[in-house]
Amino acid sequence: MKVYIDVHDKRWNKYKVDFEKIANTAVGAVYKHAEVSIILTNDAEIHEINKTYRNVDKPTNVLSFELGDDVLLGDIYISLDTVRAEAAAAKIPVEHHVAHMVVHGVLHLTGHDHITDDEAAVMEFKEIKALKKMGIKNPYQDENEFMCADGSCCPAGRIVALWQRCRVRENSFWQYALYALFGAIASLGFAPFYQWWWTLIGVGGAYWLTVRNNNIGGFWKSLGRVAPFGAAYAVSMFWWTLHSIYVVPELAQQFAIWTAPALIGLALAGVLIFSWPLVAIAQKRMVGCVARVFIFAGVWTLVLWAREWMFTGFPWNPIANIAMPFPILANSMSLWGALGLSFVIVGGIATLVEVMRALRCKAGWLMLGLWIVLMGIGAWYGQHNMQVSDVGADDKNVMLRIVQPAMSQSQKATHNRAQALEYAEYNMRNLLSLASGAGDADVIIYPETTYPYVVLNDDNIALARMLGRPIVMGATTFGDGGLFNSMVVVNSDGGIQQVYSKSHLVPFGEYRPFGVFPAPVNLTAGDGPTVLEVGGFVFAPAICYEVIFSDSLLPDMAPENLNAIVNITNDTWFGETSGTYQHLDMVRRYAIESGLPIVRANYSGISAFVGADGAVISSLPIGVAGVLDGFVWGAHQTPYRVIGLNGWMMIVLLFASMCIMIGVKTDER
Repeated sequence: MKVYIDVHDKRWNKYKVDFEKIANTAVGAVYKHAEVSIILTNDAEIHEINKTYRNVDKPTNVLSFELGDDVLLGDIYISLDTVRAEAAAAKIPVEHHVAHMVVHGVLHLTGHDHITDDEAAVMEFKEIKALKKMGIKNPYQDENEFMCADGSCCPAGRIVALWQRCRVRENSFWQYALYALFGAIASLGFAPFYQWWWTLIGVGGAYWLTVRNNNIGGFWKSLGRVAPFGAAYAVSMFWWTLHSIYVVPELAQQFAIWTAPALIGLALAGVLIFSWPLVAIAQKRMVGCVARVFIFAGVWTLVLWAREWMFTGFPWNPIANIAMPFPILANSMSLWGALGLSFVIVGGIATLVEVMRALRCKAGWLMLGLWIVLMGIGAWYGQHNMQVSDVGADDKNVMLRIVQPAMSQSQKATHNRAQALEYAEYNMRNLLSLASGAGDADVIIYPETTYPYVVLNDDNIALARMLGRPIVMGATTFGDGGLFNSMVVVNSDGGIQQVYSKSHLVPFGEYRPFGVFPAPVNLTAGDGPTVLEVGGFVFAPAICYEVIFSDSLLPDMAPENLNAIVNITNDTWFGETSGTYQHLDMVRRYAIESGLPIVRANYSGISAFVGADGAVISSLPIGVAGVLDGFVWGAHQTPYRVIGLNGWMMIVLLFASMCIMIGVKTDER
């Protein structure tokens, strides 16, 4: 940095100060081509300037006038009279205090400010660090103060100081690489890894990268900056969806060409979906840390809510799911759902970053206390929900048997007619053999698309007759000119009692989006949520990923005697990838939110009985053929089910908006 000196008071000539060295120490090599003018004046002149331009009728120590140019940064006025008086009061050399004023002024010209507490704390830290390099003591530290201002003299403080010293050049390769890295590791907190700390680091790191710059720019510049986070987060979390392309060799030959476009599509979708919270806080100069934290947490939660219905909807892996290893915390979703818990977790992450950036920021510590209180309230209610979910555990009502065939998708697929018939007959014998095992089950439940033939409304199902018991089975049904992915309830005589057809179909898998994109089949959607009954067992049906949508499975007037949810699915397409384990966690989340146990029949695993508190009571692993017998209990109404997804979204937005307004008013004082 080039520094030009203009002396307006000759008394300055007696002081030997290397202004150019001080200015360059303050900002480093980033501004090596910039220029600054320093005017050395007195109280009379700076008083007049202060009154004219700031409407403050008194002298001051230093004034900075930013030009808004990357090269010509601006002018710094320093008053000798005020500087000498302050140096004498602090018992420090005048030259040291002048150096402090130069550092302070240069930081102003490079975009820093001290209007809010957190901005002041960050600016003070930078001043302390620059002065320390020149052998000048911390001007904000009292002689008798035990802890240094930046916290670096204590073990925990050294970690924070190391965090604060991390510097990544703006718009450098490493900046974008770090965004991508943070996005990738943020996915590790979900099943099957459950390394929740990586999600905290990933989301917190992306937040830190965004707010470390005072003013990034407009919307498109902000989006371009944070895009690698959204892209990497989506690809690392949803890559397993492409595994389905290669499960059936015949389909792999046809659809493999779509692998690269699909990956690009995942990345672009991630940019458009997961970048919004970071874009929202990119203009951090407009608000302080309080408003910034609640904007980030509020927008993150709003995006999760939008993922329920946007395009066809895919609210997979709300960040609340990283709490699954902690049952009491996970059960707070019975109070406020995945929306509320995600809001608390994301807000807590952002607050931790703000505290680490500015240890002296009181607002940061107050916010941290608020998130801890909210998490405590959620945990308290979570404990209550776990107790209620245990009621009736000793009652033995309807014995349910889940059948897990665990045959390969190739064996289910239709090849030529002769081979298809051969596989169908083999499948029927296998389904009969598995379900006929020891034990006296009242109802037998088969997974999604288990029945190897297309079912018509007037069919009589021989499988149920041979078993002599009612069955619930997944099958393709035909009616009204369309094919449906259905759950069929069959009585012990083989007669079809009820049929529920999947209403929330999978794009690219079950229908062709916009009639253009490829899909193996083109099914017709069903009529929506309902309640079925078989052998005294009353349940809400859910097929495949319908169970991931909040408020999606229960009709408006669900009966009080509702026992459970039955979720039939076929995760054969995804094998032992993380998607299969995450799907089970989405089932567990729905059980907690709704207060209903879930009977999950998965063609290839994981089949399970899940309690109303999200606990996996019993299960069959991936790829293992067998049966699972069990009962359900503990069905109850939860606050989340009463208030609903949209109700809780309104509560979160109102609370976040109130906190943002409080934060803005606090910053203005």
